[in-house]
Amino acid sequence: MHRKLFNSRCFSLALAANALLAGVVAAEELWVAKPFTPEGDFTPGIEGPNCDAAGNLFAVNYAREGTIGRVTPDGKAEVFVELPLGSSGKQSVGNGIVFNPNGTMYVADYVNHNVLQIDPRTRKIRVFAHDDRFYQPNDLAIAPDGSLYCSDPDWSTGNGQLWHVDAAGKATRVAEHLGATNGIEVSPDGKTLYVNESKQLGVWAFPILADGGLTQRKLVKQFADFGFDGMRSDVDGNLWIARYGKGTVVQLSSKGEVLREVDVLGKQPSNVCFGGADGRTVYVTEVEHRRLVAFRVERPGLAWSRWPKSK
Repeated sequence: MHRKLFNSRCFSLALAANALLAGVVAAEELWVAKPFTPEGDFTPGIEGPNCDAAGNLFAVNYAREGTIGRVTPDGKAEVFVELPLGSSGKQSVGNGIVFNPNGTMYVADYVNHNVLQIDPRTRKIRVFAHDDRFYQPNDLAIAPDGSLYCSDPDWSTGNGQLWHVDAAGKATRVAEHLGATNGIEVSPDGKTLYVNESKQLGVWAFPILADGGLTQRKLVKQFADFGFDGMRSDVDGNLWIARYGKGTVVQLSSKGEVLREVDVLGKQPSNVCFGGADGRTVYVTEVEHRRLVAFRVERPGLAWSRWPKSK
């Protein structure tokens, strides 16, 4: 082949390869948040996002207070359930949501001091755990054995406590006299409970005992400004924390190193979760615009990785 023709063809192939690569990169743009639901679809109480095994996204207070909304992977939303009246006569209002490996949903009901259990097939709701000593059940985390941890802040004093809820629904207070406990997550190996404090701005690690109790906490990272809200882990044990007031989600290593910070298109992100077909989409509940936003990341979320995968 003539050298000029050969070089021309090589150049054309190189251009085609670069164009293909650019297309792949553009299709897989990371760390850039985009709206996922229309502005104003949720109330200012939008919180508690979590995804089921099919990729449906759930968040509290869709359309009106006291509901849980379900958003399909393509962004279509509806009211999934209306939460019931509690024994006080007040309607339950949800906050954090988690699923156990069987798909059962648990919701922190801060109005009636409950953890609610919802059957996703029948949509039947029952009180799973209640304790009159609850301040305001806020966010939930699930351990590998299926038991729950609940953050419980007292916003009037800026203090907080933590609860462990076993498989039978028995709630045991496992830490007290803390700051305003909010975001909560269990490490991938199930040995550490991470908790952040909204007002005091510390991220703490508690070693977990065999009975679900906690031992002496250690500071992971102290921040200097803005607030904290919900928090979730990826499969590598990095924490993704909503920075309420700053308008970002920060990726924090288990050693306290800030790895990345993502702008989420509104100043008041309240919580995060992982979902999507590969678990690498981060969904954020955003209060300022009362909507969900989403961005893509490199590694899947911990909760997503625990769902049974079809063969």
